[in-house]
Amino acid sequence: MHFNLLCSDTETKARAATITTDHGTVETPIFMPVGTAGTVKGVHQRELRNDINPDIILGNTYHLYLRPSLEIIRQAGGLHKFMNWDRNILTDSGGYQVYSLAEQRKITEEGVKFQSHIDGSYHLFTPENVMEIQQHIGADIIMAFDECTPYPCDYQYAQKSMHLTHRWLGRCINHFKTLSPLYGHQQALFGIVQGSVYKDLRIQSAEFIAEADTPGNAIGGLSVGEPAEEMYAMTEVVCDILPVSKPRYLMGVGTPINILENIALGVDMFDCVMPTRNARNGMLFTAHGTINIKNLKWAQDYSPIDESAYTFVDTEYSKAYLRHLFLADEYLGKQIATIHNLGFYLWLVRTARKHIIEGDFASWKNMMVKQMNQRL
Repeated sequence: MHFNLLCSDTETKARAATITTDHGTVETPIFMPVGTAGTVKGVHQRELRNDINPDIILGNTYHLYLRPSLEIIRQAGGLHKFMNWDRNILTDSGGYQVYSLAEQRKITEEGVKFQSHIDGSYHLFTPENVMEIQQHIGADIIMAFDECTPYPCDYQYAQKSMHLTHRWLGRCINHFKTLSPLYGHQQALFGIVQGSVYKDLRIQSAEFIAEADTPGNAIGGLSVGEPAEEMYAMTEVVCDILPVSKPRYLMGVGTPINILENIALGVDMFDCVMPTRNARNGMLFTAHGTINIKNLKWAQDYSPIDESAYTFVDTEYSKAYLRHLFLADEYLGKQIATIHNLGFYLWLVRTARKHIIEGDFASWKNMMVKQMNQRL
């Protein structure tokens, strides 16, 4: 993997760069659509390529391990071939899913024992076997195994958890070095900064992760319920420490406003289920604010879904028609809304990149935050 920093904004810490892997180049800042189980929910791969057009998507180690299973993915030739996706894929390590299974898991120094949400069977994730699982899945960028601390979280627990994540990273790195790629392309391992919302822990963790010298670095344990101001404060502290010469990935973030504010702090990569999940509930993001398409006010509005037309669907269908589809519980409504929201998120980060390069990112970002912070 190669990271090339092209330019930085003069008024903020925003940056435009490229990440190049064996599956192509990713232009940053980038938003990665979440393809949890080998699919971005409600979107055909053809639409994903042609209409949303991301350079990279995200897969989920926990879900893919349980279903369809590593054996099936391996026999298919890896996740790229299994899901017919020839661009970049990033897989998380399963740490967040383990965090969300609080009643069904036990954390020890060895790893995490958990029960499957599918059939209740018991499984063990360790730093070593998570590297092997991601080797079998075959993503271009893979994540170290970590513990994602909850919010709120007391200082002692956050500190203990952070040190456990650091020890696990060492084991991940050592085991990853013993593995060979299975599908003819290289994989890059990212370490993950933890430390909850405690500044001194975040500083300590960022220094440790930077010293580990993985090809890229992630920031975990945020967007788990803390106020946005605390997220921004922790992100800024960490980005000031993580090396300029490597990509920075803020995991699980977030709203369009969250993304712009964190780009301004120096983050390069984002992922979140919000655009797809909210779309399925009728919530649409636009440059001028958020639309609840189920509201009566759109019943006779025959204008395009978004006047700015980020994707082809916005000009093909009206707000009135999309509202009708939702009220009639037609699957097409969720599909159109999903393509719109993902198209908007990709438009947002690509336009941010354009303004970083042109040198007026700060003023554009401030205007966009004000516009998007409205309910239409």
